[in-house]
Amino acid sequence: MRTLLSMLLLATFACAAQMPTSAPKEYPAGELGKLVKTGEDIVNNTDTHPLTKDLVGNKLQCKSCHLKGADGKVGTGEGISSWIGTAATFPAWSKREKTVQSLQDRSNNCFMRSMNGKRPIIDTKASMAIAAYITWLSTGVPMNMNAIGPWSEHNTKLYPKNVKKFNAIQKKATHKNYLAGKDVYTKKCASCHGMNGAGIPGAFPPLWGKDANGNWLSYNTGAGMSKLDKAAAWVQSNMPLAQGGSLSDQDAADVVIYMNAQERAPFDLKKGLLPKEEMGYYNSIVLEEKHTVQSNFKALGLDFNTIKNGK
Repeated sequence: MRTLLSMLLLATFACAAQMPTSAPKEYPAGELGKLVKTGEDIVNNTDTHPLTKDLVGNKLQCKSCHLKGADGKVGTGEGISSWIGTAATFPAWSKREKTVQSLQDRSNNCFMRSMNGKRPIIDTKASMAIAAYITWLSTGVPMNMNAIGPWSEHNTKLYPKNVKKFNAIQKKATHKNYLAGKDVYTKKCASCHGMNGAGIPGAFPPLWGKDANGNWLSYNTGAGMSKLDKAAAWVQSNMPLAQGGSLSDQDAADVVIYMNAQERAPFDLKKGLLPKEEMGYYNSIVLEEKHTVQSNFKALGLDFNTIKNGK
């Protein structure tokens, strides 16, 4: 009898602890619910929303990386970059900033990098709204602060080991891998993102390059997606859309080499920060950081010109 009772209790605990796979059915009541809805609007329309448009320097939205799941909500996709459970892991250690970060620190820093723009002021309505939306997606998930990195339990299981895997693969890359990546891109990616990487406005995000007015379209060289190994882990997990996991390790590694060898904005941390009298305290001990397309290849021991041009 005791054994049966123990089994039932364990089964009950397992069901209770199971990670949600979709957003809650209802929004919070009152002003909190309104703020969550504002955050949802921002993550859908980051580059055009009145609260964030002046902080974005490209044509991306949060939903460009944090994909929608079956419930249609940004950040509930099954692959790497799901936001479900994310809020429950903060405060969390960040190797990049070399500090323990809050959820707002983490999302605000994306504006400097993935959005190629300016870091929002902490606790402004935009910053609070984004954090409120992400926190809402973690409703019911037990708190478990992450001492390894700023990732949810779901992403911690998928992300670090796959980044390590692709790091080892891409360190061996040659010009042939760049050409193979172009072939994968042509067959698997160009129909949505265009052969010129400009995407389809309102449908699919741009991946590199400038618009007709010379404005950058996509993430800069400080974004996680600009790092060869990190991007390959994300791409294999999520792409092609609705076919995550279908690319082989080599195809994912190669297509990212091709994609991230294209023209994109250089990153200078200082240019992403508002004046101190506006911004206030910046929670990082890394105050100088610069990256280029070339330096991101060099980080894996690769010579950019050799990889791209074969010489």
